[in-house]
Amino acid sequence: MLSNVLKINDAGWLYAESHRTPMHVGMMATFSMPEDADDCYLEDLVNRWREVRTFQPPFNYRLHMTPVPRWEQLPDDEIDLDYHFRHSAVPSPGGERALGVLVSRLHSQQLDRRYPLWEVHVIEGVAEGRWSMYVKVHHSQVDGVGGVRLARRMFSVDPESRDMLPLWAVGTHGPDQSGLPPKPRTKDVEPSANGQERDLGVRSTVSALGSLTRTYAETLVGAGQSERAVPFRTPRSVLNRRIQAPRRFATQIYDMDRLKRVAKAADGSLNDVFLAISGGALRRYLNELGDLPRESLTGIVPVSVRPEGEAGVGNAITFLYSKLGTHIEDPIERITAIRESTQLGKSRLPKASGAVMDGYTAVLMLPFLGQAALGVGGFGPPASNVVISNVPGFKEERYLEGSKVEAYYPLSLLFHGQALNITAVSNANSFCIGYTGCRNTLPHLQRVAVYSGEALEELEAALGLDSPA
Repeated sequence: MLSNVLKINDAGWLYAESHRTPMHVGMMATFSMPEDADDCYLEDLVNRWREVRTFQPPFNYRLHMTPVPRWEQLPDDEIDLDYHFRHSAVPSPGGERALGVLVSRLHSQQLDRRYPLWEVHVIEGVAEGRWSMYVKVHHSQVDGVGGVRLARRMFSVDPESRDMLPLWAVGTHGPDQSGLPPKPRTKDVEPSANGQERDLGVRSTVSALGSLTRTYAETLVGAGQSERAVPFRTPRSVLNRRIQAPRRFATQIYDMDRLKRVAKAADGSLNDVFLAISGGALRRYLNELGDLPRESLTGIVPVSVRPEGEAGVGNAITFLYSKLGTHIEDPIERITAIRESTQLGKSRLPKASGAVMDGYTAVLMLPFLGQAALGVGGFGPPASNVVISNVPGFKEERYLEGSKVEAYYPLSLLFHGQALNITAVSNANSFCIGYTGCRNTLPHLQRVAVYSGEALEELEAALGLDSPA
């Protein structure tokens, strides 16, 4: 049995965990069954998966916290599949609301550290010819990009693929079922003046330390530009209170071409549009609650630094801060302010990777995770108001046992002082957004999802674009 010591960034999620703030992430995928599916299609799928008792990392890792956090790799016969893999159904007559209630409850429950830290739920009864799957894995093992890469290995581009393996048998080390050729792994190099590759080494370290020093200097003395967002310089709101364990989950889905058209018209990126409609939705939501600050809310935006082709266990992310323009009524002025803020945030990211970036991120997140580990989050000033993440997903249609992936929604984690997370994943030509919120802190979370759709329509109208019928 192997034992793997966790990196400090991965261990931080374990120390920050409590029964009110479980540190797992999840996904909910909805599938349409193939045309030839019979009445026993889903039952046969579940029964066949129950017979697959081969486990790949991280699904065969059990946590040991002492003397230091580490993973113990278990043999297959020591893993209780019936505990981790479950077959559920929503009550009749089904529907998306019933599915959301079930997934919200499943996502509220903390993973038991006596077992490998994952669950897979196959869910039926949502609608005729459709089924869903909910998966959760501890964030110390998988970040957003890592989770999508696991899903890419599990889902195929071939609608005729059958007898496919479940997620735990694929993992990060098992067979790739996607049907796509593997992408080459990149090296931490850059071209030199004479065209030869040169290792980043000391140069990247200096860049990272310089960026880190500049970030914290701006935090202490104030931003040099009004558009620049810095941690702990943001107004408090209902989003930044203490939280309880129960969660609410809401969804929204857009056509990708629609968002790209808006981005082009606004001279911005797709992510700028995502932040702008999120900011517009939060402006309206907080205004209805009588809790809209006069200053702009700040979003913390995870940024992947995982090298292409690497699919290992753990996290490979850093963070930038962006203003969300919630103090701005005009949608065009709002997206312009967001574009300027994100560009300033990106300019402060160090050009480094590997251990250097891990160190940079660890120090950057130390106050944030430190508050969570000490249980004092929500009392003092928040580092940011909301986490907003855009994770690249699937560029093509994907299938699982002939069932088409119609939607793929991410679910995330919350902290004391961070009662809402908004994360999006692309799925072929769809942009799928998951809203994870504290049930007790944020009433009527579904309104944020609805208002984001209305904020998109307002932005389209201001840009002179026609909204879809």
